[in-house]
Amino acid sequence: MKLIKAFVHHVRVPPLIQALADAGYRNITLQDVKGMLKPLGEHELDFSQGMVPVISEVRVSLVCEDQAVKAVTTLIREVAAIGPHVSGWVYVSPIDQALPIGGDPPA
Repeated sequence: MKLIKAFVHHVRVPPLIQALADAGYRNITLQDVKGMLKPLGEHELDFSQGMVPVISEVRVSLVCEDQAVKAVTTLIREVAAIGPHVSGWVYVSPIDQALPIGGDPPA
């Protein structure tokens, strides 16, 4: 299994979530984060304590089987893209264990 994390602009989140849901992925986590993606305009700029320009981004996370990584990352890269420049990043990490909280233990 793999953990996929994508850092994308807020404006691309609704179509991305819809595309992932349409592809059968429903256990998706969204988290508002500050990052250093290229802003879409002055309205996106914020400044950290060190006066470094940052913007509000969304971290989209989901888990998938190894054989689905290429399809999921391709979908994210296509749907979350804005224009010809880099507009986010996708990271893929291995998962050593996946354990439920509560419920019946795995067989």
